[in-house]
Amino acid sequence: MSPTETNAVLAQQKNDPSFENIWQELKWRGVVHVSTDEAALEELLAGDPITYYVGFDPTAPSLHLGHLVQLLNMRRLQLAGHCPLGLVGGSTGLIGDPRQTAERVLNTREVVGEWVRKLEAQVANYLSFEGANAARMVNNLDWTAPLSAIDFLREIGKHFRVGTMIKKEIVAARLNSDEGISYTEFSYQILQAMDYLQLHRDYDCVLQTGGSDQWGNLTAGTELVRKVEGTSVHAFGTPLITNADGTKFGKSEGNAIWLDPEMCSPYAFYQFWLNTADADVAERLKVFTFLGREEIETLEAATAERPFAREAQKRLAWEVTSLVHGVEATEKVIAASQAMFGKGDITELDEATLRAATAELPSAEYAGELNIVELLLASGLVDSKSAARRAVADGGAYVNNAKVADPEAVISREQLMHGRFLLVRRGKKNQAVIEVGE
Repeated sequence: MSPTETNAVLAQQKNDPSFENIWQELKWRGVVHVSTDEAALEELLAGDPITYYVGFDPTAPSLHLGHLVQLLNMRRLQLAGHCPLGLVGGSTGLIGDPRQTAERVLNTREVVGEWVRKLEAQVANYLSFEGANAARMVNNLDWTAPLSAIDFLREIGKHFRVGTMIKKEIVAARLNSDEGISYTEFSYQILQAMDYLQLHRDYDCVLQTGGSDQWGNLTAGTELVRKVEGTSVHAFGTPLITNADGTKFGKSEGNAIWLDPEMCSPYAFYQFWLNTADADVAERLKVFTFLGREEIETLEAATAERPFAREAQKRLAWEVTSLVHGVEATEKVIAASQAMFGKGDITELDEATLRAATAELPSAEYAGELNIVELLLASGLVDSKSAARRAVADGGAYVNNAKVADPEAVISREQLMHGRFLLVRRGKKNQAVIEVGE
């Protein structure tokens, strides 16, 4: 989705008039877990426009759902009149913040540089670069690359106390592990703190937001600004979002839900939101959409009264997918979802959408005669030719959602979708995709 398309969607959204100020809205949406002086921060955000920033490290070629929380918070603050700085860490990405488990693998400068460009484009999608509070993109490599090791230690390092640094939760955890922690990753918090100091000097930036798991790094920045400039600046951290059952949100069989359509198709993205549990859907609407309080409460009531209709899940899936991937892609996804169950023409789907819609189905390659019995057998939906014939006789055999009534029927090659695919179905729900060879 291009920045123009995203901003067209976002332009329709305004802060909920039922809230007195943006801070109260953020708290209602459940995106404030920890902060510096709350009263001072609320007063600051209710006053004249301020400059704030969020940092994203290029440790992968795409952002994921955890980052989307930060991106939408950036947009909410911009809609409230404040001025965003989107930072993609060309220098911090060369280091990587410490993980709970083990040291990161250091990527090459070329790889990190390429990922910086990709992430900058993704971040830009969610901001407006026009008007009095236009967004700006920054890269911390611009101010760290010219800095010598001696200058870094003299000008920045002297303000940090090792005793304080090793008390940071993630550092303490790694120090007590078999893996330990290298000086490289131990120094990460100093680099991130230096970003805040630089942005405060260059842009009068007075607020940083990020995940609560980054709280130690965020407060390292506020402390550095206080020590060097004698100024109080602010930070707040968003909660780790989990499902109602306690499982980690945003994971699918161990894989993150990426924002890049090449890494997570719009179809898979939409289905992820559509499958949200009833217990989680109201909170997801608060965090991941710009819908107002009244509309979300109406959808929450609908979930309680008519859970089978899944109204809230459908609205959630529509809102988030159209924001991330665009309205046109979302409409294609919905058409594909309907076509998969016979409520639309599956042969009209483009190849990418078809592949995404059938990605989780059993699949097989086949090069024989396109007889319905052989196709059912090749698909694995039946275990014998006799079972295939019974399925046809019982009216339960379909190819591309069209019923096949004759067990001797041969499918024409003209019926192959995109010249090589067939969707075979037995009964109402058992489906498989067959790729037909020459």
